[in-house]
Amino acid sequence: MAKRSLPGSEPAAAAVPVPPAAVEAAVDTALAATVTPPYWDEACRHLAKRDRVMKKLIPKFGEARLQSRGDAFTTLARSIVGQQISVKAAQSVWDRFAAAVGGSSTRLQPAGVLALDTPTLRGAGLSARKAEYLADLARHFASGAVHVPQWQQMDDEAIIEELVAIRGIGRWTAEMFLIFHLMRPNVLPLDDLGLLKGISQGYFSGEPVSRAEAREVGEAWAPYRSVATWYIWRSLDPLPVDY
Repeated sequence: MAKRSLPGSEPAAAAVPVPPAAVEAAVDTALAATVTPPYWDEACRHLAKRDRVMKKLIPKFGEARLQSRGDAFTTLARSIVGQQISVKAAQSVWDRFAAAVGGSSTRLQPAGVLALDTPTLRGAGLSARKAEYLADLARHFASGAVHVPQWQQMDDEAIIEELVAIRGIGRWTAEMFLIFHLMRPNVLPLDDLGLLKGISQGYFSGEPVSRAEAREVGEAWAPYRSVATWYIWRSLDPLPVDY
């Protein structure tokens, strides 16, 4: 990437979307409503009371908040397009892909993707594999295999199970979607390298940490582990992290 690793990245063998902040920097915010979590202030008070690192870290970023934009299908399509390429390249491919689908680049429809054949998708700059992933994503949404209207009532793991059944979406991508799009408050993405690095620096004097050690640190953050994770990312990269 121009290669920002925050939010962190999956191991090299896994599919890595362009970080949400980098992707959404190119979105026309006049066309995309911005949403912030209603629980944020309560979460900050809770974390500051429970955790010495959070008590020092949270005030450094003032009124900054997690922000979510766009719809579920478009957000996931962007994550697939951005896998394993630079931010600049991802935006270029996205623009061509969105133009081929038609409509606003901030809100695409599954039917528009399904109407395109593979050569057209490849012509937009997509690899054969990404073209297959996007078609599979569109089929899942068009068929109702993902229960978007029910997601607000479903628990995190049930949503992750639906998402990882889509080709090109792994657990890391699903967890990023839970945090940045659905704004679930208590997600701890233990496969995220940025989170592990931030915990190492903030809690272990820079010594490498295991997933088990990171999980133990995260226990004190519940039920707002997503918020603490966001601040850990910010400690490594002060640019706003949003989706």
